[in-house]
Amino acid sequence: MDMKVTTLDGKEAGSVTLNKEIFGLEPRTDLIQRCIVWQLARRRAGTHAVKNRADIHRTGKKLHAQKGTGGARHGSARANLFRGGGRSFGPHPRDHAIDLPKKVRALALRHALSAKAKDGGIIVLDDIAAKDAKTKALTAQFEKLGLANALIVGGAEIEENFGRAARNIPNIDVLPVQGINVYDILRRQQLVLTKAAVEALEARFK
Repeated sequence: MDMKVTTLDGKEAGSVTLNKEIFGLEPRTDLIQRCIVWQLARRRAGTHAVKNRADIHRTGKKLHAQKGTGGARHGSARANLFRGGGRSFGPHPRDHAIDLPKKVRALALRHALSAKAKDGGIIVLDDIAAKDAKTKALTAQFEKLGLANALIVGGAEIEENFGRAARNIPNIDVLPVQGINVYDILRRQQLVLTKAAVEALEARFK
């Protein structure tokens, strides 16, 4: 699969051949869905908590006599029935992470890349570098390329000026190649890869 390579200024810079084993698979939605659920579950903090009866600071004295009041029998003001009492069956801190085999995660990434390639949502750039960390100038370059909602994946490190200029642009995410993931690929309309990122991905899945 041959792709044209362009520069940030919109000029042609040759072509690159994408590996069919990475970018040419028939996308499987079940694998992609499993990987996204795994990612989002690991992202959850799990710090939600409420106060149960044991956590409420109230007197333990019996509210009133057991009999003779004509009302219900109560023994504690900490009961969930009362305003200010403990909450029943509330959330408690826990880990929401689930397990997913490493091979399944790697396969899901390849299928996500293939899904973008099939939809024509992949753009290959020669390099991502900016002379100055100016968001306005970079936005103008993105408009020429038609980038409004995109994930940009660079090499092992993102050039400093480019990273600073891009971080203020809405709906544009920038990641080094080692940070590429299924969720971020699919949440953006376009996937922009540098030649270094393509080479790194092909070396990763050899």
